[in-house]
Amino acid sequence: MALRFASLVKKLRPVQVTGISRYSSFKASNLEIELTKNPKEIPNADDLVFGQNFSDHMLEIDWTESEGWTRPKISEIRNFSMHPATKVLHYAIELFEGMKAYRGYDNVIRLFRPDKNMERMKTTALRSNLPDFDGEELIECIKKLIAIDSDWVPKPNPSSCSQSSTLYIRPTMIGTDPHLGVSKSTSAKLFVIAGPVGPYYKTGFKPISLLADPQFVRATIGGTGGYKMGCNYAPTIYIQNLANKKHNCQQVLWLYGKDEQMTEVGTMNIFMMWTNEKGVRELVTPPLSQGIILPGVTRLSLLELAKQWGEFNVSERIITMKDLVNGLKDNRVEEVFGAGTACIVSPVDRVLYQNKWLEVPTMEVENPTYGRLLKNLTDIQFGKAKSPWMIEVPEISDRTKLHASQ
Repeated sequence: MALRFASLVKKLRPVQVTGISRYSSFKASNLEIELTKNPKEIPNADDLVFGQNFSDHMLEIDWTESEGWTRPKISEIRNFSMHPATKVLHYAIELFEGMKAYRGYDNVIRLFRPDKNMERMKTTALRSNLPDFDGEELIECIKKLIAIDSDWVPKPNPSSCSQSSTLYIRPTMIGTDPHLGVSKSTSAKLFVIAGPVGPYYKTGFKPISLLADPQFVRATIGGTGGYKMGCNYAPTIYIQNLANKKHNCQQVLWLYGKDEQMTEVGTMNIFMMWTNEKGVRELVTPPLSQGIILPGVTRLSLLELAKQWGEFNVSERIITMKDLVNGLKDNRVEEVFGAGTACIVSPVDRVLYQNKWLEVPTMEVENPTYGRLLKNLTDIQFGKAKSPWMIEVPEISDRTKLHASQ
């Protein structure tokens, strides 16, 4: 389902509404800049907590069905004022993205595959009945925001890429129509905020345990599980808390269908390294074809890296709890791990299933696949290895040239 919507995005044709192209985009060349007069103190990298600190500025772009997009503007980060009937507050008409900027060991700031985030964001906008835009133009606006707040991009850990802090970037679009009624929003706001975040595991890798309970479902075929919408996350929080408090599990392994397909781990894509039933060593992750799994950028990157090695089969296909149980019983499972923007990879050592613990030998493997993938990927992200995946953020050499209207 998600893939079919992606193909529709490319086929969109502008629809004229009162002389304005419904899908016309804003332009980075029209960007307005208003710098803060009260810059905040940048927190120490050792004190960073995910989602708690934000840089001085934000990007905002408004849209209405009658007038199209306004000029993009970068200004001091601020609170929003909304009418109580605003649609996003009642019907969850919104979407968001998650991406990072990395300061390399050469002190150059780079974005990691932002084009993939834009593809996913545009697909989700279509599914949310929110306005389309030019992804390349938004990337240029985001690059300018990062350049302005470049002091907020942490320096890398001198001894470890995977233990380095980064600048987390959150593009978001919300329906701002101030009227009740389950219908499309005739106005919207696209905004981007950013903030420094520390490494997911500050003291090295700690494996996580998972709750696998088929009575809980994250997404279903024909639904919105393949899109990055807030409505997909809210219903999972209760189950996440249940896993934490009642079962002492860090994350939930989401299952689907009568055959108990493994789909995602918390908010991450799931991978399994094993020798399959045919005796072939294989790295496998569930497919995107059913539209119930988010097409993660990290997921895609790990698949591409593993294929480049050419050491084992790399597959996207359905994997079930029966596969995991039988594989563990026959000593064919080597590793299970999650992958996502926040943690990159997260090894799994135990799964609670049918009131029994399944012990996964992920941390016992010598030179594990997840560790190699992590190193390969972070070497690219922090500039140790060259890759077309990284997009450089140009520095602003003379800040005096930044003025109220640019």
